[in-house]
Amino acid sequence: MSTPSEEVLYEVADHVATITLNAPERMNTISGPMLDALSERLLEADRARDVRCIVLTGAGRAFCAGLDLQAQMGAASGGLGGLGSLDTNPGEFDIRNAPPIVLHGLDTPTICSLNGGAAGYGLDIALGCDIRVASDKAKLAPGFAKRGILPESGGTWLLPRMVGYAKAAEIAFTGRTLSAAESLELGLVNHVVPADDLADRVATLAAEIVENAPLAVRAIKRMMRAAETETFEQNVHHVFLQLLPLMRTQDFKEGVSAFMEKRSPNFTGR
Repeated sequence: MSTPSEEVLYEVADHVATITLNAPERMNTISGPMLDALSERLLEADRARDVRCIVLTGAGRAFCAGLDLQAQMGAASGGLGGLGSLDTNPGEFDIRNAPPIVLHGLDTPTICSLNGGAAGYGLDIALGCDIRVASDKAKLAPGFAKRGILPESGGTWLLPRMVGYAKAAEIAFTGRTLSAAESLELGLVNHVVPADDLADRVATLAAEIVENAPLAVRAIKRMMRAAETETFEQNVHHVFLQLLPLMRTQDFKEGVSAFMEKRSPNFTGR
């Protein structure tokens, strides 16, 4: 039997951390140990000074077909990655270290490389990333209502903010599977590319991100997330407080110098 470390792969190259769900034989459905490993890898990447972008993808023909419910129902303990087992008292749930919460709190930009279908928990994880690039073979399957449950990992918060309440209601209430083209039209994915071009397209996009000043990119992400719950005036004030320390960094000086000298900047994250 494979271990969680083998089922959640992690590698860093050129300032990009790639996290791969690696259980293709079961379409990357996630067990409790895998959830813990995914959270640990996300936090590891966010803490690493050398990492400026995180890419989350899946091995094989699916991105993630959801939670591995068969494993959860048969597990004696451990449960849903810190959430408890299926018979846990609701008052005992602990979601602080669950991947959707961890993902939402990251400062490092995240790209979901949708190599295939994303369903259930896997769909919510994909929606929790900042940017989604999909293979033309990918599908989004919000089939929670068809299974007698609801999006337990962020979908009810994320989906209406992405497509508006009415569209989110239609998607969630019907549970209809969406093609890559439909997902693009709705704004659920940023780009759709041929399956053979997905890795290169994601790598190009990640490279564009890591070329910029990492402290500034992280601050921009924090302020965009904060704006979801702040008024305009609050956010402007908050942004100004973030701006002052950035203007004291070496990267700010390098950015100004590179602009004046008409050359590409060399940012160090300091």
